[in-house]
Amino acid sequence: MASTVTSKTSENPSASARPGYGRLLRTRGAWTFLLPGFAARQPFAMLTISIVLLVQHTTGSYGAAGAAAAVTGVSMALFAPYSGRLADRYGQRAVLIPGVLLHALSGLTLTALALMDAPLWALFAAAVPTGASVPQVGPMVRARWGVKLGDSPLMSTAAAFESVTDELTFVVGPLLATALCTAVDPAAGLVTEASLTLVGGLLFAAQKSTQPSVSRGGHARVEHVSALRVPGVRVLIVTFLGIGTVFGGMQVSLAAFTESIGEPGLNGVLYGVFAAGNMLSGLVCGAIAWKLAPQRRLVVGYAALALTASGLWAAHSVPVLAGLGLLVGVCIAPALITGYTLVESLVPAGARTEAFTWLTGAVALGQAAAVTVAGQLEDRLWDGAGFLVPMGGTVLALLTLLSLRSRLSARGPGRTVARGVGHRVPVAVD
Repeated sequence: MASTVTSKTSENPSASARPGYGRLLRTRGAWTFLLPGFAARQPFAMLTISIVLLVQHTTGSYGAAGAAAAVTGVSMALFAPYSGRLADRYGQRAVLIPGVLLHALSGLTLTALALMDAPLWALFAAAVPTGASVPQVGPMVRARWGVKLGDSPLMSTAAAFESVTDELTFVVGPLLATALCTAVDPAAGLVTEASLTLVGGLLFAAQKSTQPSVSRGGHARVEHVSALRVPGVRVLIVTFLGIGTVFGGMQVSLAAFTESIGEPGLNGVLYGVFAAGNMLSGLVCGAIAWKLAPQRRLVVGYAALALTASGLWAAHSVPVLAGLGLLVGVCIAPALITGYTLVESLVPAGARTEAFTWLTGAVALGQAAAVTVAGQLEDRLWDGAGFLVPMGGTVLALLTLLSLRSRLSARGPGRTVARGVGHRVPVAVD
């Protein structure tokens, strides 16, 4: 195995150089999967807000809109890990092509049903395959970096870069979806989301040279161990559920707040400020050579997130809400990046795509629960009551993290820690 690592390093000149975003992006062949991957991962940023805005427009209820979006999010959360497991076992292309075709068809069906004022149960029926088929491109891109970089020091930079890219989609996605739904047509957000997913997903699947190889033979049993059996992954799932409540709670509550003041167009701007703080914080985190252990970084960062999210419900003006939203966004990126970094040391290489999709699915599930509860609170209580959801979700997740943080340490005699986000070195699971 040592010879394999040596040869991999020698093939990539940047492996021995000082890690940095510039060197990372000059990795040969990286842009062939980064550009289509960026388009194909837009659903996670556009889907929920597009459904909320469309269904609220056709029904007049944030509760119904939140429920429809929640069904989509729950479906995604339940099916995402299985999508990751199938990608580990059969290859990304085999999962992506049928997935993006189903997602585009389901999303357009959901759009048509909403415009025809179909009953809520019909919207739910279309929302299930729409969410279940959301392509897990972010985890797949992370796995492809492992193919390109191997054990290069640039792997930590790649992990930060991917988190920043995720946050960039949360800047572009909500702004684009809100602009399309408010300035063009209430259905334009979902139609664009389905189109981007289809085109970007097929182009991404076409990049066969960067796809992780499918493991066969002697290591098959080890490679296919479920990531959910790792105790630390289960702790991370809870923490990512809390992060999802921030995304979902803010999407519904910001939409309700801006409508209540007669400025619905500000929804995308305020959410963009929140996401921009997230993205900028991620850029800084990726550029810092951290000396603090990732377990401690996660606890400290999550405590800051819970503290800032707990003040959202008390903001009653646009400037205050924008400033506080910016701070909440700044606190999210360190938690996300650190969580993904911990996966690299906790999970065997052949189950890492699955592990990433468990975390992605946890965010989606937290978001789904949040849009449902926040929508009901906005309908039944005061304007801004939905902001209580991010507070409750992050505080509960923080308490869980504090009580179970010891499980985030890779332990066990003879355990080998695999580096990177790829599928190279199988390790023992606790």
